[in-house]
Amino acid sequence: MEINVTERNVQGTGASRRLRIKGRVPGILYGAGKDALAIELDHNELYHKLRQESFHASILTIKMDGNDQQALLRDVQMHPFRQIVLHVDFQRVDANQKIHMKVPLHFINGDISPGVKQSGAIISHILNEVEIVCLPKDLPEFIEVDLKDLALGHPLHLSGVVVVAGIEFAAVIKGDNPPVAAAVLPRAARAEEDADAPAVSVADVPAANQKAPATEDAGKDGGKDSNKK
Repeated sequence: MEINVTERNVQGTGASRRLRIKGRVPGILYGAGKDALAIELDHNELYHKLRQESFHASILTIKMDGNDQQALLRDVQMHPFRQIVLHVDFQRVDANQKIHMKVPLHFINGDISPGVKQSGAIISHILNEVEIVCLPKDLPEFIEVDLKDLALGHPLHLSGVVVVAGIEFAAVIKGDNPPVAAAVLPRAARAEEDADAPAVSVADVPAANQKAPATEDAGKDGGKDSNKK
């Protein structure tokens, strides 16, 4: 994907405000061992690009005065309540250096999984995006997660997600293995299971302060003591 930018010659709060009034967005381009460069972009072009999922997880071509550069979208600042982009950051990429990037997860075959077909469960997506480590050329727009074997009570963990060679999960590298998706029973089904569970009588549960009944011998001894008195 491509995005057009121009070098920004004025900086500061006041200059950025004037840019926004003109329909421009201030930004910065940094990384790859080069100096950071102040840039500006057309607001409408950037806003519509940001609505595309692939724009957030792709190597972008930054087009500036015939000098194309490869970069990643790293940060976007939005207005608190208006649909206005306030600032944007891009990071240059080096083709020979691995990058850390969050990419979305796309789930498939949940409707034919054993948890849904056999147990009447629903699919819970615990993670919707995941951080990966890879070379820029291997960066995917998304990762497909196949749920065809997902069963009730057996969530799919990150280490079980299949990816192509060259892609690693940052969490797994650190020794973590979080769940990604699970088949869970709807609340109504859980309530029916609880209703079918055997009831426990109050009489079967001893009260905390209830004294043990006196034995027959204890009663006789007590009678002897009273006669002596």
